[in-house]
Amino acid sequence: MQSVINLGKYLFAIPLLIFGLMHYMSADQMAGMAPGGAIMVYFTGTCLLAGSIAIMIGKYDKLASVLVAVLLLLFLIPHIHGMMSAADEGTKAMQMINILKNLSMAGGALVCAALAKDSRYIS
Repeated sequence: MQSVINLGKYLFAIPLLIFGLMHYMSADQMAGMAPGGAIMVYFTGTCLLAGSIAIMIGKYDKLASVLVAVLLLLFLIPHIHGMMSAADEGTKAMQMINILKNLSMAGGALVCAALAKDSRYIS
C-alpha cells in the first residue's frame, strides 16, 4: 500500500514538469497573460521545472512544494482576469477549468509539503 501512496509525488510532479516545458515551448503565446511578458513566462517555467525535479528527487522537496503552491496560487490572477474579461462562454469555461486546476494543484503541493521528508528549511 505504501508503494502506491509513494507514487503520489510523481503523479503530482510529472504534470509540473510538462507545464514547465510548455512554458518554454509556448512563451510567445503566453507572454500576453504574464506581467513582464516572455521573460516572466520563462522564469515561471523554470520555477515549475525546478520544483518538479526537487519533488521527484526528494531534495528541498518541502521548500519546493510550498513555493510551487504559492506560484500556482499567483497563477490564479491572470486566469480570474481572463474569465472576467472574456466575452464568450467557451473562454470563460476554459478559464474556470484553469482556476480549478491551479487550486487543486496548489492543494496537492501543500499535501506534498506536509509529507516531505526534508524538513530542515520549513517546519
